[in-house]
Amino acid sequence: MKKIILFTLVLALLMTSGITKADFTFSTPTNLGPAVNSSVWDYDSCISADGLLLFFGSTRIGGSGDSDLWVAMRATIDDPWGEPVNLGPTVNTEYADADPTISTDGLSLFFRSNRPDGYGGTDLWTTTRATRDSEWSMPVNLGPDINTEYDEGDPSISADGLLLYFCDYGFPETKPRPGGNGGGDIWVTKRATPSDPWGEPVNLGPLVNTAFHEYAPSISADGLMLFFDSDRPGGLGQFDLWVATRKTQNDPWDEPMHLGSKANSHEEERDPSISADGAILYFDSDQSGGYGYWDLWQVLIEPVVDLNSDGIVDSTDMCIMIDHWGTNEKLCDIGPMPWGDGIVDIQDLVVLAEHLFTYPGAVAYWKLDEIEGNIAYNSVADCDGVLIGEPLWQPDDGMVDGAIILDGINDYISTDFFLNPADGAFSVLAWIKGGAPGQVVCSQAGGLNWLCLDSVEGYLMTELTGSGRPAGPLLSQIVITDGNWHRIGFVWDGSYRKLYVDGIVVAEDEQYGLAGSNYGLYIGCGQSRESDSFFSGMIDDVRIYNRAVSP
Repeated sequence: MKKIILFTLVLALLMTSGITKADFTFSTPTNLGPAVNSSVWDYDSCISADGLLLFFGSTRIGGSGDSDLWVAMRATIDDPWGEPVNLGPTVNTEYADADPTISTDGLSLFFRSNRPDGYGGTDLWTTTRATRDSEWSMPVNLGPDINTEYDEGDPSISADGLLLYFCDYGFPETKPRPGGNGGGDIWVTKRATPSDPWGEPVNLGPLVNTAFHEYAPSISADGLMLFFDSDRPGGLGQFDLWVATRKTQNDPWDEPMHLGSKANSHEEERDPSISADGAILYFDSDQSGGYGYWDLWQVLIEPVVDLNSDGIVDSTDMCIMIDHWGTNEKLCDIGPMPWGDGIVDIQDLVVLAEHLFTYPGAVAYWKLDEIEGNIAYNSVADCDGVLIGEPLWQPDDGMVDGAIILDGINDYISTDFFLNPADGAFSVLAWIKGGAPGQVVCSQAGGLNWLCLDSVEGYLMTELTGSGRPAGPLLSQIVITDGNWHRIGFVWDGSYRKLYVDGIVVAEDEQYGLAGSNYGLYIGCGQSRESDSFFSGMIDDVRIYNRAVSP
């Protein structure tokens, strides 16, 4: 009865709720574009709580000094950023002004500067304004309790305005602040109220800080996630993005985690800044695809709402959440912030409800339900397939609604490039009926056969492999050419290859990477379109994910 009541509640929430948060993974990073980025250095951004103001440092033309503070504005979070505006000579100087962080009310801006009248090489300063429409006041140094004869920078103000995180710079040419763990550390200072003075800074300790460099802290609005950049071991580039977590604001920080290859590249990623709702992480990088020497980027923090990893969010996921109602089960704790709040409750149900009947991580989904025409439409991305030969639509005979039937002679579907197997975890799933030994269900032009039948018995197999040991095809012992519908799949999680038939793992092995290809996909024939590779039978519901699923 409890499940029925909550199921009804979910349906109501689907039509009324506007919250969009989830336990997180990352999208592909996107450059903020030429409206924000210039041909020189744009870096150290921070986003206002309402998401309408983006403050950052830049060396672009039109500034007052080595680096100035700028702000880009937009009318709504769905609008593009407008042309950045310099904060003017009251805030900026002929020196280097950068590293802004804005208070929740938008009335206090903290930043780093090497202007005169400080206590060291670079100090932390603040400027205020009476209203959002008022001019900024003359900046004030945060004083000797925070600033020292060394270099302080990268401030991040907490949502309540009572904690200020920052770092000291331990560059090769400068000395780190005493009391730290390495070349540059993260510190925090506190105050009782926004009107009180800041207390003596405290080092975050050896779990967060290392003998290397930890810079640019960004504290989440709930105070449970601390993003930063570091050159510690375990990264991909010289500097990478990391995050430390804690269960409550009274708990110590856990050992930091690397944000992985989606947020990081083999270049440098620096200066993370988390949005107030936890949905977007801004950062700067010199990775390819930019407009200048150093650009501002963003990466979406995407929901992981497919609780059983079967590729679709549906009633099964709802039941999993309901079974863990009122607990701290991390799998189901997906709201209100992307990392949850320690209890499975209505906020998590809202998040799940808003993603019902979606396919998280799907980069291609050809339902193959068309009635006529020579296009197989991709329902999740701009990568439609073109029918080659004379395949026939079977609108009433598919396993999931319609299907397509191929003649085994010259029929197949061709698509443009959309996924390189060498880039990381992915999965490919399809329903098939028919086929014969040696035929191919799915392949990549110029690459390898993803799902195929061995030439002797018709066993399901894949030729997706890498270099080195144990390279070679993965062969199951399951015949799928018996004339019945079978759901087949290949899943690569970054370490293991798995073949699935009807929801069961039928072959698995460890593999050290997969060979890459930047060409399109063939559905219904081999990668070289050999005459004996054309599939004879029906294919339905082909899905490809940029993650490992469990079909």
